[in-house]
Amino acid sequence: MEQYQPTSLRTFLIIWIGQVASILGSEMTNFAVTLWAWQATEQATPLSLILLFTQIPRVIASSFAGVVVDRWNRKQLLVLGDTVAGISTVIVLGLFLTHRLEIWHLYITGGINGFFGYFQGLAYSASMSMIVPKQHYTRAAAMSEHITQFGSTIMAPALAGILYYTIGLVGILTIDLGTFFVAIATIWVVHIPQPERRKQNQENETLWQELTFGFRYIIKRSSLLAILVFLLLLYFVDTILYGIHSPVILARSANDAAVYANIQAATGIGGVVGASLLSIWGGFKRRIHGFLLGTVFSYSSMMVFGLGNSVTIWIVAAFFAAFFWPFISSSNQAIWLSKVEPDVQGRVFATRYLISQMTSPVGLALSGPLADYVFSPAMQPGGSLTPILGSFFDTGSGAGMAVQYTLFAFFGVLIGLAGYAFRQLRDVEIIVPDYGARQNET
Repeated sequence: MEQYQPTSLRTFLIIWIGQVASILGSEMTNFAVTLWAWQATEQATPLSLILLFTQIPRVIASSFAGVVVDRWNRKQLLVLGDTVAGISTVIVLGLFLTHRLEIWHLYITGGINGFFGYFQGLAYSASMSMIVPKQHYTRAAAMSEHITQFGSTIMAPALAGILYYTIGLVGILTIDLGTFFVAIATIWVVHIPQPERRKQNQENETLWQELTFGFRYIIKRSSLLAILVFLLLLYFVDTILYGIHSPVILARSANDAAVYANIQAATGIGGVVGASLLSIWGGFKRRIHGFLLGTVFSYSSMMVFGLGNSVTIWIVAAFFAAFFWPFISSSNQAIWLSKVEPDVQGRVFATRYLISQMTSPVGLALSGPLADYVFSPAMQPGGSLTPILGSFFDTGSGAGMAVQYTLFAFFGVLIGLAGYAFRQLRDVEIIVPDYGARQNET
């Protein structure tokens, strides 16, 4: 069956503009909520738990979301995700105005946003091959996943850092609500084609077969499975780092919001520069090099971040860690878009997410407690690690978290280097043919 082939980036660019606005508002809210939560608790565990309760529903949803995305109207799913996020913001705003907002409320709203946001993200990802010409996959992935996210990371901390002390959390949440309306409007005005499902799939597949389709599809292609095993390990490391990223900055900078904002802005600039380079260049001819080398260089930069104890080092390291991150994600996404048929991408991409993220909740659950109860006490005066590492990390506030950050960043570097040792992963683009080539053969 001949699938619809887009000829321009017009539809993608309209949606992308709306998502830039929406994510900018969300990042401003995340920044402000992080400051509020840290000031209320001064512990890493509550912040990592917010991330955990956001992540768990996403993993649960991925077990069946692929069937929904392949069956349901993807445009409606995009609108639904933004609508639910807007309602969650209204709830948080109402609780704050009535002086009833507590940390556990953020766990619940984070879970709701994570669940419905996953459907939105999967629908967007699975629609890319229907709104983006094949030669622009890496460029579009860099723009949608990184210029959007990192661009917001540049502006959001700067804006939120100033506005938090003038209009407060209420004003920032109000701005966030406005950006949701912009995102919904841009989705509403465009046409997002639905891929035609193959007749044999509609007639012969049971619900159970559809739910397990992604697993069977990937298992038959050992190189795609190798990518998932790689991501499974990498995301475990990454979520342990992500869970303490904000706390380690705030602890090492004496709760300085300006330092936190500057580092976040440097992260955003690095990501935008890296993603822009990919958008112009198009990436390596063999995308696996962007995937593996990006991992090595990004996590090497994170090691420097953990070892550093000055704002200058943090800013430079954050810039390069983010600069190389789009190489990982965009190269990975371009490989999957090229290898998987559009009409089954919902199910296959959902399975990809489910498998690759299975260790993420574990990483987030461990991140805060490891910082608060293992590494931080070990780096206090008289602690077990102080005689060995005290000269590198000092023994002040956040020293234990810095040790944890550096150690797991080193594991990330090792994972990236190890990827080149396995042929099924290294030669995935040779072993697995593009879906267009398979269609031509049949």
